[in-house]
Amino acid sequence: MLKKKLTKNELTIGSWVMIGNSTSVEVMASAGFDWLAIDLEHTSIDLENVQNLIQIIQSKNIKALVRLSKNEEVIIKKVLDMGADGIIVPMICSKDDAIQAINYSKYPPFGKRGVGLTRASGYGLHFEEYKEWVKKELVVIAQIEHINAVNNIDEIIEVDGIDGVMIGPYDLSASLGCPGNFEEKKVKEAIQKVIDSCKSKNFPSGFHIVDTNTKSIQMRIDQGCTFLAYGIDYMFMRDAALNGIKKIKSK
Repeated sequence: MLKKKLTKNELTIGSWVMIGNSTSVEVMASAGFDWLAIDLEHTSIDLENVQNLIQIIQSKNIKALVRLSKNEEVIIKKVLDMGADGIIVPMICSKDDAIQAINYSKYPPFGKRGVGLTRASGYGLHFEEYKEWVKKELVVIAQIEHINAVNNIDEIIEVDGIDGVMIGPYDLSASLGCPGNFEEKKVKEAIQKVIDSCKSKNFPSGFHIVDTNTKSIQMRIDQGCTFLAYGIDYMFMRDAALNGIKKIKSK
């Protein structure tokens, strides 16, 4: 189970869903990932489609996470009521941001989440069991993608209920004035600070490796990251097409 692996700081590898098509998601869910994250921040995927995608992912016995559009009560409540196994919350920059995400995710007395008798609870038939599941199995990942988050990383990872962090390299580099330049010294130092802080607490640190080069993900594994997103659905498609055509035309 994903929660158990996170608790033990064991390696898990997932990927990113940005094409809201059932066939595409089914192919991704059959590839052997531990989890898939449905992206609501930078896609046209609407909430009506999210539940369908969650069901497809879970039918392949892997975990369905949702990367939210923002750290906001209603969107968190809705995707969890749909039955998501967890959420990745963008722009967690402080301890207060992390506490807010937990409050919106957990039922009282652990949080402030409102009750909806929807898919997650078997449409009300299994609400007591679902309450226990939320306490024991729900995954909440804080996305670290701003220099303020880096400066507050020790406080963020100490918030009860945060199960791991994931570095968002593009926004993090942008907050340092050099978007997309991961070789810039200050960007490298910021990333390393997050990883080192997590290592010191045996806490899961993650990274979204956007490209499909396996050397890139191996580098982050060697650094000590254990919660890794490898690629994006359309980038696997893009790279396969580009590489195939290149080989054909070079003959």
